Amino acid sequence: MTRARQLVSVGLRLASCRAQPASASPLFTSSAPSTSTYASIYRTQFTQSLRSTRTRPAMAARMFSTTCAQAHGHIHKPKPGEELYITFVDKDGSEHKFAVAPGDNLLDIAQANDLEMEGACGGSCACSTCHIIVDEKSYDQMPEPDDDENDMLDLAFGLTETSRLGCQVTMTKELDGLVVRLPSMTRNLQASDFESKAAA
Repeated sequence: MTRARQLVSVGLRLASCRAQPASASPLFTSSAPSTSTYASIYRTQFTQSLRSTRTRPAMAARMFSTTCAQAHGHIHKPKPGEELYITFVDKDGSEHKFAVAPGDNLLDIAQANDLEMEGACGGSCACSTCHIIVDEKSYDQMPEPDDDENDMLDLAFGLTETSRLGCQVTMTKELDGLVVRLPSMTRNLQASDFESKAAA
């Protein structure tokens, strides 16, 4: 019960005690406390509650906290001595080397460093816009792509035998020194595009 409701309830009880004579209620017998005694009790409770409300800081405003909005590409800062290195080769042939933490995926790493990797589906493996081309040596160190990834890779522009989706490749110690190439173009087709056509 809120403080306002408690005060109203006590006030109503006080008014009732003042208005009702002792003989009107079966609760008030010859051995029971008098009406004035009950009124005095409720009056005391009401006064104490009122004083408590006046002296206590207002609690109606809910306490809240805020955190800084995180930029796109939710990556972690690598701990000293645990850095893993990855090199992106963009469509112009320029190389971009970064020290990253284990567990970060390539889409997040690319976006956090402002490389041209779209990730239209938000990394949910529902499009092919984070298509990357991996060097053969590193490709063999990666787990095999699952069926969902393969389905999306079929939509990718310039598909190769070592193509992967950046959102599905997570950095591990085995991939330290990884080199990936960004395709010259991407094709923004999503799984939802085909679902809508099938429904029509």
